[in-house]
Amino acid sequence: MLGVLAGRVTALAALVAALAVISAAPASAASAAAQPAHGTIGLSVPDAFLVGGQLVTVPGRTVHVEGVVRPYVPGQTVLVKAFVGSKEFKRERLSIKPAAGGRYGTFTASVSSPSAGRVTVQVGHKRTATLGGLLERRSFAALDERAGFGARGPFMELVQQRLAALHFYIPQTGVYDTGTGLALDAYHRLLHWGTYQSLDGRTISYLLDGFGEFKVRFPSHGRHAEGNLSLQLIALVDGSHVLSIYPTSSGKPSTPTILGDFRVYSKVPGYLPDGMYYSNFFHTGYAIHGYNPAPDYPASHGCMRVPIVDAISIFNWLKMGDWVDVYY
Repeated sequence: MLGVLAGRVTALAALVAALAVISAAPASAASAAAQPAHGTIGLSVPDAFLVGGQLVTVPGRTVHVEGVVRPYVPGQTVLVKAFVGSKEFKRERLSIKPAAGGRYGTFTASVSSPSAGRVTVQVGHKRTATLGGLLERRSFAALDERAGFGARGPFMELVQQRLAALHFYIPQTGVYDTGTGLALDAYHRLLHWGTYQSLDGRTISYLLDGFGEFKVRFPSHGRHAEGNLSLQLIALVDGSHVLSIYPTSSGKPSTPTILGDFRVYSKVPGYLPDGMYYSNFFHTGYAIHGYNPAPDYPASHGCMRVPIVDAISIFNWLKMGDWVDVYY
């Protein structure tokens, strides 16, 4: 009898122990589930520009700071702060939105620096029950736009970079020099803004936003030059792809430039006795050539004059037999 009782006591003790393990298991799982996820934030500024390995923009221009949070946890937000130097100029709370598949979240902040200086964007997420604390920063420069002839530095490098991206011929010297002035003049002609070589706010804004396109009319002519006399511009073109754009001075009203489609039949390097420089003849005595002066209005005896500093690059690119298309 005592043996039976002892066996029952032992079995009861085992049952109690088993129940204790079972009841403890959910508590342990609940404790683990309550731990917030460890996350990361990545930041990028896709519409800033890269100059000398540094991200740059200009004051007043809106750039977007894009963030990626891993993992995505529903209901989370981030606090975005933006500073120029040590002065805070923006504070905004943004929701983290799920990306496709829900493996990570995204947010986008719009930032426009009120002045030149070093801009720092700070993004933070306070620790919650579901996502740990996060903090990330990204910096870029808002460059001083004040510039005149002789200016140099990152802002001029940016201006020359953007002119080159729109296919204007410009030696990228980093200096506001003659080449920069001529390229700006050509850019203003393309936009029908007249002829001037200075930088103003409108020009900077249009340049940075990538406005301005030379419309190719003869893509079937392959490697060729197009002289658009209404714009007073010459473009070197390969098929439909514009390579370089130059200002030109075509024939004055009493000696207009011939219109039509021609081919380069003679190339004469150096100076001719009448001052023509590195000449590409395309019809009888008509040529694309350097000349001093090549003013910002039609002034030649029928040729398409270009500034002396532009002539050699055109001469070296055009080949015998290439098309030259001249039109209004």
